Amino acid sequence: MQRHPEHQYLDLIEHLLEKGDRRIDRTGVGTLSMFGAMMRFDLSDGTFPVYTTKRVFWKTAVKEMLWFLTGQTNIQPLLKDNVRIWTDWPLDKYRKSTGRMISQEDFEAKILSDDGFAAEWGDLGPVYGKQWRKWLDATGKEHDQVATLIQTLKTNPTSRRMLFHAWNVGELDQMALSPCHMTYQFYVSEIPETAGDGASENASKGKLSLMVGQRSCDIGLGNPFNIAQEAALLHMVAQQVEMTPGELVWVGGDVHLYLNHIDYARTILAREPRPFPKVRLVRRPESIDHYKIEDFEVTGYEPHPAIDAPVAV
Repeated sequence: MQRHPEHQYLDLIEHLLEKGDRRIDRTGVGTLSMFGAMMRFDLSDGTFPVYTTKRVFWKTAVKEMLWFLTGQTNIQPLLKDNVRIWTDWPLDKYRKSTGRMISQEDFEAKILSDDGFAAEWGDLGPVYGKQWRKWLDATGKEHDQVATLIQTLKTNPTSRRMLFHAWNVGELDQMALSPCHMTYQFYVSEIPETAGDGASENASKGKLSLMVGQRSCDIGLGNPFNIAQEAALLHMVAQQVEMTPGELVWVGGDVHLYLNHIDYARTILAREPRPFPKVRLVRRPESIDHYKIEDFEVTGYEPHPAIDAPVAV
């Protein structure tokens, strides 16, 4: 019997609990850490690797990816879409700058209702989306890395330069959080030699795989979101370039479990993974810029119950 692919995730957690290097981190919470890890997920049959040993709110993860793709950096559109995963950083900055211990609920309400307040306090700096879609070089020219990637996939699918990343050294100090998932590299296999006479117009132009390099990985809260949204991205890009999704390969650098997530970790280790769900894109938008959460039809997701765990800011 083939081993469930989610065991790769559980193996990392077990390794951290047993052999992780105990250390104090940037947040002051403390972690159990390891260096260097890899997981591989086959998406070719429509598999959507949303972990099942706890409920992962995959719609929130995909909405975040869609927000990245817009190039925006303000949390206001996220809040309008009921996504609150980035609020902690601007809220923390607001409290420290003003001395006002405003609640998260009131802060988010102010961001939503007051565009001026949102502009001043809701921006995260030049984080992921800005770098992916509007990288500014020394001459003032903007570079849309995602658009370039898609064009290269269509015109030169054997290129070894099909990637985008967010580690802009000159702007790191302006970001609310330095990029964790940094490099997205694409690879095409099974490229047909020629369309040939009578070939179907709907025939795949190859199998598209994605490798994500993540310098820093919160294995408890971050990784389940990251894997789901990276799989969603692979499905979207593959559809745009008329290819079949292949493998999602995830590579982690500093992979860590926060010390206040240890009970969470032990809980999911006691659970048996269930079958991954399937995903289908219900339409093909005109470009990568026009996907909506309603385009994702996910079936067969029956996870174990959700587990609450605190975010380290």
